[in-house]
Amino acid sequence: MPTITQLTYVLAVHETGHFGRAAEKLGVSQPTLSSQIQKVEQELGVTLFDRQAKPIVLTERGEHLLDPMREVVTASERLAAAATGESAEPAGNFTLGVIPTLAPYVLPWFLQELTDDYPAVELTVLERPTDTILAEIGANRMDGAILATPLGEASIDEHVLFYDPFHLYAHVDDPLLQKDTVEVNDIDSEKLWLLEDGHCFRAQVINLCGLHERSLLGNVRFAGGSFETLRHLIDATGGYTLVPETFARTLPRSVRKRAIRPFGERVPTREVSLVTHRLSWKSEIRDALADVIERRMPRSLRGELADEEVLPIRVH
Repeated sequence: MPTITQLTYVLAVHETGHFGRAAEKLGVSQPTLSSQIQKVEQELGVTLFDRQAKPIVLTERGEHLLDPMREVVTASERLAAAATGESAEPAGNFTLGVIPTLAPYVLPWFLQELTDDYPAVELTVLERPTDTILAEIGANRMDGAILATPLGEASIDEHVLFYDPFHLYAHVDDPLLQKDTVEVNDIDSEKLWLLEDGHCFRAQVINLCGLHERSLLGNVRFAGGSFETLRHLIDATGGYTLVPETFARTLPRSVRKRAIRPFGERVPTREVSLVTHRLSWKSEIRDALADVIERRMPRSLRGELADEEVLPIRVH
């Protein structure tokens, strides 16, 4: 049967889509890597890669063998990690994905403390949309992510960090600001501004309000790239949008009092989790991350809403 090293070579080509880049990543010559992969194909009686494709991709039978090969390599890595001692301090590389509607607001909570408490962890943070992050985790190019959940992905483990309630942000002259609280039924889709397509928060708002996917300003079709962009457009032109507490809490108190209203009886809420592949062996770093995030979480997100007060929002 193929060796662990040979399977590692196969996974590296899958991750990079290129024999040369895979060899460079592993610190071996390309002829060595190519010959070892050919031996794996001979042992298994399967052509693993379509070498004519650019980038190189697994064949259909190769795709079928991907998870079993990854399980074998992961088990080997777990064994090596256990041999170093379970009480060892978390250490090593960890690539963390964060969606754009969380990254600017959540990362400042914990990055400095993680650096101080776990100096042996080399963290790389990438801001990416949900679909890209899931693809990167599936290809073993990313170790974990902070995402809106639940995802409904069998290969993904989800550790819930907190629940992020939504608020209404409106132009100062909008009648809804005359109310102490608002309800979903108060929202007029003709006045609602949305984030651009690709943001899971956009999909959540559309699901919540039963909207068509558009935002209009007269004859201008627009979708904002950030909550800050939408905020300034609303201040200048009117209308409103929904924003999460993670963003709202970064605004000056005067702005929150003037332009933001909470929801009343049932609060639209997104679940936020630290996710990893179910076969991930970097559990010590994952647990350290979760611990630091939960310790540094703002007080406004620590309280738990009763089930009857929460209106969960689907991610997709």
